[in-house]
Amino acid sequence: MKIMVTALALAGVMLSADAFAKESIKGVEEAVLTDAPNVPPPIKRQNSTKVIVHLETKEVIKKMADGVDYTFWTFGGSVPGKFIRVREGDEVEFHLQNHPSSKMPHNIDLHAVTGPGGGAAASMTAPGHTSTFTFKVINPGLYVYHCATAPVGMHIANGMYGLILVEPKNGLPKVDREYYVMQSEFYTKGKYGATGLQPFSMEKAIKEQPDYVVFNGSVGAMTGDKAIAANVGETVRLYVGNGGPNLVSSFHVIGEIFDKVYVEGGTKLINENVQSTLVPAGGSTIVDFKVEVPGTLIIVDHSIFRTFNKGSLGMLKVEGPENKTIYSGKTHDEVYLPEGGTIQTLNEGAPPLVLAKNKADQMKFGKRVYENACMACHQSGGEGIAGSFPPVAKSDFLNADKNRVIKTVLVGLTGQITVNGKTYDSVMPAQQLSDEDVANVLTYVYGSFGNSDKVVTPSEVKSIRAKVTK
Repeated sequence: MKIMVTALALAGVMLSADAFAKESIKGVEEAVLTDAPNVPPPIKRQNSTKVIVHLETKEVIKKMADGVDYTFWTFGGSVPGKFIRVREGDEVEFHLQNHPSSKMPHNIDLHAVTGPGGGAAASMTAPGHTSTFTFKVINPGLYVYHCATAPVGMHIANGMYGLILVEPKNGLPKVDREYYVMQSEFYTKGKYGATGLQPFSMEKAIKEQPDYVVFNGSVGAMTGDKAIAANVGETVRLYVGNGGPNLVSSFHVIGEIFDKVYVEGGTKLINENVQSTLVPAGGSTIVDFKVEVPGTLIIVDHSIFRTFNKGSLGMLKVEGPENKTIYSGKTHDEVYLPEGGTIQTLNEGAPPLVLAKNKADQMKFGKRVYENACMACHQSGGEGIAGSFPPVAKSDFLNADKNRVIKTVLVGLTGQITVNGKTYDSVMPAQQLSDEDVANVLTYVYGSFGNSDKVVTPSEVKSIRAKVTK
């Protein structure tokens, strides 16, 4: 009896799969492909169709971080590769084109493909050639694609990955905003921040010791004027992928709770009220949430040193009216020093690998120090945080006495100070920076945010350090 039931069940599955495979295809359309963080619009048609995808592999030199360039291997000229959106039941005709300037052959393994290599064998493409193959998307979900040419890890580590969304036949629930976010890591010969064109390090990749862990291909790709945006009251959906090639992501949005998480990018298992979600290398997730209050939400890998020391930081800027019931903001502030007034220290840096030769270099290197050591408190525009951290923008305290400011950076400051007519009473920890880094960051601050454009030299810092550390 059990054998008969099993056989009947198996026959039913086979008949169902066969019927699905023979589902009629109506029409032909060209796929809309987008660069991160943008996503193609939701699919409104109710029928399966033939979707034509043209995707070019190209090797390009682009910015990894300020002063740092890298030769990225790409799908579509950017990292991550183009976002592809299709519907369950569609037939995809895929054209992989390898630009003639490429030095390497490339192919594509789409995790949404049912078939050998996810299309890798059918798409092996030499420079200056195009390969074509077709497949039917029979499983809805959010899937990673990547290059699978040997050495596979090197092709992925150089930027060859992206996402393909297979919408369920009835679509996903409607939201107000959709964005494409993909984490990955890079392994460079030089350390984090080392300037110039950085080559790939196979040794570090094998040891799984990345210098950069980033969202959307580079440090700062989702910050400042590149931040994603929403308005209070809107629902936001993030299509999140992890290109790896090695690290698992602990994906988190500071100041939000995920209302729904489509676990591992599937469409059946949906978790609710989630703080952080794991995204495996070569995997994905979909997270939905409603933004209730204005402000800047910080997107991070909660393996937190990656965020503040390797680059995995993004921003979602929310505009709209305050809701004091949900979040009041600071209502009171007073000094609390139960362990006494000893100034604490932070170890934020080491001597720069490249010394500044002129003011332009100081501004460039100083900006990196500011972003790593100062921006969390004094903010990206130097405006500070009301009631907590004083502004460095148009700061009368800063501009009045250069030597006092150098001393403050070296040994810290505690107690009340008045900046631009407002009183602040918080602790500024001493910064364990080299003389060059102190000079660079202060030159950057003086040369930015409407300040007095003073130049600080390493010799000035060295002289004051000798006096305050006796």
